[in-house]
Amino acid sequence: MTNRATYRVLAAATALLALGAGAGCSTGGAAGADPQRVDVVAAFYPLQFLAERIGGDAVRVTNLAKPGAEPHDLELNPSQVGEVSDAELIVYLKGFQPAVDDAVAQNGGDRAFDVTSVQPLLDASAGGHDHEGEEGHAEESGGKDPHVWLDPTRLAGIGDQLAQRLGKADPDHAADYTARATALRADLTTLDGEFKHGLATCQRREIVTSHAAFGYLADRYQLDQVGITGLSPDVEPSPQRLAHVIEEAKEHQATTIFFETLVSPKVAETIAGQVGAKTAVLDPIEGLAADSNGDYLSVMRTNLRTLQTALSCS
Repeated sequence: MTNRATYRVLAAATALLALGAGAGCSTGGAAGADPQRVDVVAAFYPLQFLAERIGGDAVRVTNLAKPGAEPHDLELNPSQVGEVSDAELIVYLKGFQPAVDDAVAQNGGDRAFDVTSVQPLLDASAGGHDHEGEEGHAEESGGKDPHVWLDPTRLAGIGDQLAQRLGKADPDHAADYTARATALRADLTTLDGEFKHGLATCQRREIVTSHAAFGYLADRYQLDQVGITGLSPDVEPSPQRLAHVIEEAKEHQATTIFFETLVSPKVAETIAGQVGAKTAVLDPIEGLAADSNGDYLSVMRTNLRTLQTALSCS
């Protein structure tokens, strides 16, 4: 962690020096590059999805986290810090990406829209098991779970507020933003209904996941999350934690251990081998894979089918 923190400080210092030396000279997404559209910077994929769906052709959206990259530990290069500085609206989730928080604090001003101001975060243990001594929870983001987008109803609420913020930035299209947010809410309400119906009757309700990203999904649909690690996917679980998860997986007769698209499956495969289970992808949708043709709605529906199979839902 010391090396990572040092790198972050150096990266931030380099970025700020570059801004001081070359403010106004950025070619990678400066405000006004397209005067007919609102320049929006989204911190990672689910917020990009919201901005594009609600903004439509009236916005130009830049995602700071590239496809295929794990967004938790995103480091910003000087060009990206310039994009934050120049954006007309910055959509981010405070506490999820420290480098983005730093850039917003330095350059965001009143152009920043923190989605946690709309949907207060749950504690990391909410919607799942609360294990004594479990690492990776309390020290991150004050013990709050940032993965709010995995509850479609909460995401719809964020979308409604984003439409208002876009309307303030671009009053001429305010009614269009509101209409698109309403249409998106309808899509998310349909998705929520599919999850409620699809997970209503299952033989099991415990999901063993590579990291504790699914608290909101578990909370919404009465599932019980057993995270191998805490909130951060790159935390190595202790031998004691691994033993505890194996014990729980056996106790609940888990047939599937879930891993993620952007994280190595090795730990999940190890546990699956110990309990005689198979592995499958359950996607926290922190970002899309580089070769993905899907979007938030399609990936969520894939998650639903995966859960129905793993939990033997009728």
